[in-house]
Amino acid sequence: MNSIEDKIQIACVKWFDFAYPKLKLLLHHSPNGGLRNISEATRFKQMGVRAGFPDLILLYDNGIYNYLAIEMKTQSVTSRQSENQKKYEKIMNENKGKYVVCRSFDQFMETIKNYIEDKMAL
Repeated sequence: MNSIEDKIQIACVKWFDFAYPKLKLLLHHSPNGGLRNISEATRFKQMGVRAGFPDLILLYDNGIYNYLAIEMKTQSVTSRQSENQKKYEKIMNENKGKYVVCRSFDQFMETIKNYIEDKMAL
């Protein structure tokens, strides 16, 4: 993830924690990215870190989906899903999850509100 995506994601998580304090422990980021030395990267892979896993996962069943997976991207034309991310999108959507790519703070807020509060808007 690049620094612009990092900043957007940090703002999103802060907003979520404030807006939904009772659900904040259900929103998780798996630290897949970043530079690691070879032994740490190997250990993380052995522990279950998987390339392409979404940036955020909300482990909340809204009555329609069992969970919400969010991949953060910027609005740049070069900010695209990797092949591994596309595989996760497909398998999560096939397994009672909702996978969404969010390209802004506003899109994240709208996605969360729709998912939690307005289930039928999905």
